[in-house]
Parts: sequence; structure tokens; C-alpha cells
Amino acid sequence: MIVSVGVDMVEVARIRRALEDGRIGERFRARVYTEKEIRYCERKRRGKYESYAGRFAAKEAVMKALGRGWGSKVSWLNIEVVPALGGRPEVVLHNHTSAFARKLGIQRLSLSITHTESHALAYVIAQDE
Repeated sequence: MIVSVGVDMVEVARIRRALEDGRIGERFRARVYTEKEIRYCERKRRGKYESYAGRFAAKEAVMKALGRGWGSKVSWLNIEVVPALGGRPEVVLHNHTSAFARKLGIQRLSLSITHTESHALAYVIAQDE
């Protein structure tokens, strides 16, 4: 059964500016993305900023599905978007964020990401089965 849903859309240019900013770029990347996500996006070459933006939107959509923003119960690095078999994106929760989701009765998160050159959108369905 569906427990909740979350959706988010982000401008690719906004994420690109943050990542390329000489003052905050590295800190932003390290604060929001896991090493596995960074490797995946950097391998993309063309389209890497769309991939970063899609993962950012996915993390925001997960937070919305959990009913929380970034904080003590939910954190950026404890929400990871990884490619499953066949390449579809999958959400993996870690540590306190995983425990919080279980407390809400959420056992499964289904994720869909789409993007254009200018925008990335992610939709998450949280289920209890």
C-alpha cells in the first residue's frame, strides 16, 4: 500500500552553477552526493549535470515522501540513488534515515527520474509492502 509520495523538480543550471562554483562547489558535492553517485555522474561526461540534478531532485523527493526536510532524521548522504539492473534508478537509505523510514512503516521506495537539458524531475512512491 502507498504510504506517501514525493516529487521534486530542479533546474539543471542551478545545480551546475553550485558544482562549478570555486567557493562552494566541492563542499556542495561532498555534502549532497555519495562517492558512488559522484563516480556515476562524472562518468556521464555529456549529461553529467543532468545526472547530478536528477539525483538532487530524487533526494528532495525522498525527503518529501518521508515528510521531513534535511535534518537530524534525514540527511543527504543517507539517501543514495544507485543504478539497479537494467539501469533504472533505485533509492538506498542508510543509517538514521533508513531507521526513520522503517519507523514510518516504509519498506520500499520506488523512484522515477526524468530530465531535459534544463530541468530534472523525480517522483518517489513510499510503500509499506
